[in-house]
Amino acid sequence: MKPLSVKTAIVTGGAQGIGRQIAEDLLKHNYNVVIADIDAEAGDEALTYLYQFGAVQFIRTDIAVEEDVVRLFESTIESFKQIDVLINNAAISINKPITELSFGEWNKVMGINLSGAFLCSKYAVPYLRKTKGAIINLCSTRAFMSEANTEAYSASKGGIFALTHALAVSLGPDIRVNSISPGWIEVSELKKSSQRSTPILSEADHLQHPAGRVGKATDISSIILFLINPDNTFITGQNFTIDGGMTRKMIYV
Repeated sequence: MKPLSVKTAIVTGGAQGIGRQIAEDLLKHNYNVVIADIDAEAGDEALTYLYQFGAVQFIRTDIAVEEDVVRLFESTIESFKQIDVLINNAAISINKPITELSFGEWNKVMGINLSGAFLCSKYAVPYLRKTKGAIINLCSTRAFMSEANTEAYSASKGGIFALTHALAVSLGPDIRVNSISPGWIEVSELKKSSQRSTPILSEADHLQHPAGRVGKATDISSIILFLINPDNTFITGQNFTIDGGMTRKMIYV
């Protein structure tokens, strides 16, 4: 493991998918990284892989539980002394017809996707004020357009969009807050080993994007590195849609 860096980032849901790529690229850019994830198997696997890039720690965390979030921040400060960046990435989806979606399932999605981001942001504030840090929330194009039977997920991401601009106004100028709305990002190869697979993408899958391809996790980590760069402190309260142009394409059948 490389020596500890000066700056530290917390990535929720950082053990798999987009979150793991974000963690890797932060490490490669000399951040200490704390992965907060509820999946211990995925967290341990991520640690084994990510150790080669820098100082990384996995803290098993249910971000919908306030006590877990408090412990996450206490442990991070104990290990790395400061927090500069919070990436609110963790999310789940339960997609089924609204008549079959239980209230408990609705609340579970909201608890992790929206309340979890609220809790992590709340407890990050004292530390981010000291470092003039940044919060990046992972929103979604599904906050603005939908497939059928995605009410819980879409509503939670709509909440993330609104939470982002509210936090930016409340926490500025000390803390900058932005969100990113990914479109179709292929992450099959970034799952834990028991769920990993090789993606099968058709030419039609790629060509429905004006950019000519399905998205990669590095498309998201790249914009995060841009937004947390100290040269870009005039950007706050914004949502960045990273979808290969898909949501701008009119479709007629």
